Formats: sequence, structure tokens, C-alpha cells
Amino acid sequence: MIHAKIPAILYGPPGVGKSAAIQALGKRLQLPVYTVIASIREPADFSGLPILRDDGVWMMPPRWAQALAEAGQGILFLDEITTTPPAVQAALLRVVLDRVVGDLALPPGVAVLAAANPVEQAAGGWDLSAPLANRFLHLEWTLDPAAWSADFPTYWGDPPEIPGIPPDRWAAARALVAGFIRHAPQYLLQVPKDVQISQAWPSPRTWEFVSRILAVAPPTEQLPLILGAVGSAAHAFWQWKAQQDLPDPAECLTHPTGWPIPPRGDQLFAVLQGIVAIAQVQQSAETWERAWECLGYAADQGHADVALPIAETLAKLRQPEWPFPTQAFRSLAPVLSVLNKVGV
Repeated sequence: MIHAKIPAILYGPPGVGKSAAIQALGKRLQLPVYTVIASIREPADFSGLPILRDDGVWMMPPRWAQALAEAGQGILFLDEITTTPPAVQAALLRVVLDRVVGDLALPPGVAVLAAANPVEQAAGGWDLSAPLANRFLHLEWTLDPAAWSADFPTYWGDPPEIPGIPPDRWAAARALVAGFIRHAPQYLLQVPKDVQISQAWPSPRTWEFVSRILAVAPPTEQLPLILGAVGSAAHAFWQWKAQQDLPDPAECLTHPTGWPIPPRGDQLFAVLQGIVAIAQVQQSAETWERAWECLGYAADQGHADVALPIAETLAKLRQPEWPFPTQAFRSLAPVLSVLNKVGV
């Protein structure tokens, strides 16, 4: 709805990545994103603060609105909008539909997006007033564990640089978490029935915490920290992790053929995802080609069904000057042929 300039609100449980998705969207479209949490604002932050000037009273807009106007385009992101009290909701009416803040009309290139938890899961939640609700296109956030597992190791194509976390090690940790969620998708999101709970519980946000813990904490200190991130789901993850005897993705890249293929699909998935994540971090044609060799080797060993969806992620990393991995495509061709016959 960015190009159509229809205000849209995205509903979904806490911790599923709504805010991160909006930020990623802005980065992909090369648009600045200005996040405003309306519940901690006053009505004057949207209707304008009256300032006396020589030519009369001017309803002065806040700095974020002026910055959007100066940029000429961008996304105004109203996060946690269902925590906004009625008086502030009333002040948002012109902002959302007309894109007017105080006496400042935002440029046509500015889009308005919002995100919210369901009212029953929002801290101090309020139903949107009928006039404000009617100004939005209402969309439900859907969370697919298989899609999340496929995208998380490469961090949706754009992992941030985090001081103190080695990129290669974090990439391998993300792949390990993704392998567990592929094995046990029921643990990806378990929203507590008691919305006032103050204990840890698993969500995409807290599994991302787990990946960082795995990347930096000594093994002997990891379990208590993981418990602090995902609660009781940590025990299932820790038991699964203890049963893994996986080849190091970095070693697989060094020797793309001949490495031991894990016996289970979720184990092989974690290894191959780790290989692709490292290829993304290193951003070199040589590593990219070696990653394809690894996928081709897995396919040749009878695991093309596991390698194929990961190949799609790897293909997206290609730079224009990098050659096509012809041999790996030959190895995956039988699966591609079958999928084509059944119309997938």
C-alpha cells in the first residue's frame, strides 16, 4: 500500500517481527522510516503546538514531521497504535488520512503505516475509535514457521552489524536456531494466555536473542541465558542441540564435497543454512560458488528436497558478475523437474 498511499495497519501478536518488517521494507525501498509511538505522545504532537507569529498563530509540527517534509518521501510508522488513548487518537485523524501534522502538509511521497498487537494483548490497550479505524486498511500478520526458518539464517537478506558479535559465528548460530524451529515449529511462537505475564516466552524476537547468545556466550553459560530468553522452550532446544553432531559449515565450505551428511533432514537443513549464511557474510564469488558445491553435493547424496529451498536463498545473494553454478543446477534438476510437473 506504499505506492497507493493507502494507510495500512498490521495486526499480530507481540514479538513476531512487525516493526522489524516495516524497517526492512523502508530499507528495501530506500525510504526513511520515522517511528512514532503515539501512546507516549500528546495530542499537540499531531495537531501541532500553537506558536504566536507576526502573521497569526501557527500550529507548529514536531521535529519528526519536519524531517519527513524535508526528506520529501518516507514512511511514517505509528507503532503500538492500540495503546493510544482516545484524545491522541482524535489528533491522529488528519495525520493518517490527509498526512497533515499541525499546519504542515507532508509531501505526497510520504506513506503512513501502523502496527499493533491485538487489543487483548496490548499493554494498556485501547480499541481504535471508529473514525480512526476507518482510515486504515487492516491487515493480519501471518507467521509461517517454514518461511521463517528459511529466511532467518540470512536475516531476510540484511543482517545488521552488531559490535562484539562475529558475523560468521552469528550466521552459524542463526542457522542452528532455524534448524530447531524446522524440527519443532510449535516452539516458534507461544503467546502466554495471561497477557500480564512477566516471564520469558518464545517468539521470533526472543529466538533472535538466542542466536546472539549462542554466538557470544561460552557453552557452559548458554542454557541459563536461553532460559531467560525463551522460557521453558529452552529445555527442548537444549536437548535437541545436545543430540546434534553437525559438521561445521565453515569446514564444509573449505571442503565442499565429502563432508558427512547428517542423517535427519532438520540437521542437514541447519548445516546448509549455515553455509548459505556464511556465504552472505563473506560476499565473495569464491565462497558463493563453494556454497553451491555444498548444495550440489547434498543433492547428489539424495537430499535435493532439503537443498532446493535453500538454493533459492543462495541464488538471491548472487552479484551480476558472478558465474552461474552449472554443476549444482544439474544436481538439483531432477527435483526442479518434478516440481514443474506437479505445477509447483
